[in-house]
Amino acid sequence: MDQRNTGDPAHPHRVLVVEDEPALADTLAYSLTRQGYEITVTMDGAKALEIARRDQPDLVVLDVMLPSLDGFEVCRILRQEMSMPILMLTARTDEVDKIVGLEVGADDYLTKPFSMRELVARVKALLRRVRLVREEMAGAEKGEPSAPLAGEQLVFDDLVIDLGRREMSYQRCILHLKPKEFDLLVFLARNRGMVLSRDLILERVWGWDYDGGSRTVDVHVRWLREKIEADSSAPTRIVTVRGIGYRFEG
Repeated sequence: MDQRNTGDPAHPHRVLVVEDEPALADTLAYSLTRQGYEITVTMDGAKALEIARRDQPDLVVLDVMLPSLDGFEVCRILRQEMSMPILMLTARTDEVDKIVGLEVGADDYLTKPFSMRELVARVKALLRRVRLVREEMAGAEKGEPSAPLAGEQLVFDDLVIDLGRREMSYQRCILHLKPKEFDLLVFLARNRGMVLSRDLILERVWGWDYDGGSRTVDVHVRWLREKIEADSSAPTRIVTVRGIGYRFEG
C-alpha cells in the first residue's frame, strides 16, 4: 500500500521512496518527513513508475531488489521519461552493480546498511544540485549572466575556492590552476560527497563533444592532488572510487 506524508507545507520537496522492506520503508519515510519533505512510499517497481508519472516527484529513492520490476529497470525507464535525481539503494557490495546503476541513469547510490544521517545528506545534496541548475536555467532565460558573484566562495577548512576570481588558496597561499583544473575542482567541490563517474566529469567539465578519453580526468585529478592534498599518494580530499570515478570529501 502507498502512503503519503507531508512535511513543511511552505516549500515541500516531493520524494518518492521505492523500498520493499516495510521496516526500512517506514524508517525512510519518517526520517525524510522530519526534514520537511513530502513523501510517497511504494514497495513495487511497476507501481513506482505509475506514481512517478502521476506526481512528478523532485527525487526518487530507489531500491534495487523489487517485485515486478527491479530497480535498474525502473531507473532506466524513469531516466528516459524524466529528469529528477535518483538515489539507488542496494544490499550488494559488488562494484558491477554500482556501475550498472550509474550507467542506467542513477545520480548516486548507497549500499545497505547505511545511516539515516548519510541518506538525508545525500538527498539534500541531490536536491541542492537540482535547485542550482534550475536557478542557472532561469537566469539564462532572463538573459542574466551565469558567472558567479564577486566574493562567492566554496570553503573547506584550509581550502578556499573563490568562484568570482577563479582563484584557489590552500593553507592561505594562492595557488594558480590551469583553467580545466579549476573547473574540475569546482565541479567536484559543488558535488561534495557524491560519486562522480569519469564519463560524467568529462561531459560536465570538458563538454559532451570532447574527443579525449577518461585518462584526461585521471591526469587532472593527479595534478589537483599534488596541490591540495597533504600526501598526494594517500589522498583524503579527492578520493578514488574504484571502477567508477571520484568523490570529493572536502
